[in-house]
Amino acid sequence: MKKQIIILFGPPGAGKGSQSQLLAEKLGLHLFETSKILEREFKKAENLPKDSEERFTEIEGEKFDIFEEKKNWETGILNSPPWVTYLVKKEVEKLAEQGESIVFAGSPRTMYEAERLTPVLEKLFGKENISIFLIEISAETTIFRNTHRKICELMRHSILFSKETENLTVCPLDGSALLKRESLDDPETIKVRIKEYLERTLPMVDFFEKYGIPVKKINGETTISQVHKEIISNL
Repeated sequence: MKKQIIILFGPPGAGKGSQSQLLAEKLGLHLFETSKILEREFKKAENLPKDSEERFTEIEGEKFDIFEEKKNWETGILNSPPWVTYLVKKEVEKLAEQGESIVFAGSPRTMYEAERLTPVLEKLFGKENISIFLIEISAETTIFRNTHRKICELMRHSILFSKETENLTVCPLDGSALLKRESLDDPETIKVRIKEYLERTLPMVDFFEKYGIPVKKINGETTISQVHKEIISNL
């Protein structure tokens, strides 16, 4: 089976996590969720003393403070692109070595990341094996979905709100408790995240098109199964 890369991006609540999980299971891909990598790094930092030098990562001559990164993350501001790109590239190179194909949920998130990650993906997997999808939803849908959604305690699966899921208290995928992400999913934080998406993530469409990788647009306002079928039919 040939190695392949699938990139899903779109505003918060577009269903990137749900769709990437479905694709990973259906096609045998490694599910790459940048948010989980960031959460892992922030979790490791919880035990660091405030005066520890380990809180800093030096990239291209600049130091990035993990405590500052966590503060930005909690208020809806995108993390520093050089720091995120550093973490993502390390993980991608390791997975490529292991012969994995990858589906990305929400990465890259900025032009900086796209400009530096895309050539790496081309070199490791081939441009012809990269498929990119933009899942589109309105700002109103973003706010509604994010204020109602839950995250599971164990594997951090994101459960989109629907009539079928609104009364769930346990994750149907791993059996752990479902929790609300109070800081990330409150309405004011979501408005910041929408602004960040429009200004810093959406411009990547033009970048990918100019790079020679078409971006297929998908209507994310429909059901999870309909979105999934449309993605599969376009692969």
